[in-house]
Amino acid sequence: MEVKYFRLVKTIAEEGNIANSSEKLFLTQSALSHQLRELEEQLGFKVFLRNRGKWVLTEEGKELHELANQVLSSMSIGFSKIKNLRENSAGTIRMSMECYSFYQGISSFMQKMWMLYPEIKIDLLWEGTHHPVSKLISAEIDVAVVTQKPKNPELTSIKIFEDEILALVHSENPLANKEYLTAEDFHTEHLIIHSYPMETVSVHEYFLKIQNVVPRKITAIPLTEVSLEMVGANQGIMCLPKWNLKSFKISDAIQFKKLGTHGLKREHYLILRSSDFSKKYMADFISNFAESFEDRSEI
Repeated sequence: MEVKYFRLVKTIAEEGNIANSSEKLFLTQSALSHQLRELEEQLGFKVFLRNRGKWVLTEEGKELHELANQVLSSMSIGFSKIKNLRENSAGTIRMSMECYSFYQGISSFMQKMWMLYPEIKIDLLWEGTHHPVSKLISAEIDVAVVTQKPKNPELTSIKIFEDEILALVHSENPLANKEYLTAEDFHTEHLIIHSYPMETVSVHEYFLKIQNVVPRKITAIPLTEVSLEMVGANQGIMCLPKWNLKSFKISDAIQFKKLGTHGLKREHYLILRSSDFSKKYMADFISNFAESFEDRSEI
C-alpha cells in the first residue's frame, strides 16, 4: 500500500470533509475522490461514509486510520533520525602526530576520506607535533596519534597498531655481527635522528634513557633518504620501524637489528576528547583511520 493512501486517510479523517482535505494535500477534489475510490477498490471495503455532509470512518476505516497514524509517525521519526545523522556527519577535524615519521602515508588517507566523506575536512596542524596531548586538552587540535596512552579521563584512546623499532647499521659496522643491540652498544655510535627534542625520539626515550646511555654523537636529519645514505656510507646508525621505509630504496649494505633481547615495540593510539567520541563524523574518521593504518603492524 502506497504512503500517499495513508496520508489520504489520515487527512480526511482529521479534516472531516473533501474540500479541506484537498487543500491540505494540494489535490483537486476530483483527484482526491479518485484516489479514495482506487484505495477502496484495492482494499475491497469502504473506508468512509458520508453522514450529514461529513466523511465518517467505517469500522474497517478506523483500523486503517490507526495503522496510517502508526506508519506515518514511524516514518517521521525515522527521517528525523536520518536528518540528525546527516547533520552530524559533517565537520572539521584538526589532527596532529607525536612523531614526524607518522605523517608518512597520511596524504593517501586524507585523499580516501575526501572521496568517501567530502563533508569531513581534515586539517594537519604541524605545530602540535611535540605536544599533542596538551594541544588536545586545550582544544587546539581534535585528534592525535601518540605512543603512550594518556590517563586523562577527558580523553578517549583507541589502539591503532603496534610496531617495532629496529636499528639500521652498515654491514661493515661491528654491530652488524650482533644478533641484537644493547643500549651500551650505542655509547660509541653516531646516532642519526629525525629531529629534536630527544623525548620525542623513541630509541632514546624507551631504550637508551632507561640505561643512562648517551651516544657518542647525535645528528638530526629531517630527510629520511639523506639519513639512509649516511647509514649506507657507514657514517652512522638510525632507528626506525620498517613501515617507515616502505617508499625508500634500502641499500643491500644496510642490515636491520633488534633492540634488546625482546625488541623495542611501541603501541600507537588515536586519542580524542571523550566529548567528541559520539559525533557521527568523528566515528567515520576513526573507523577509516584504523582500517588505513592497521597494516603497519604486519610490516
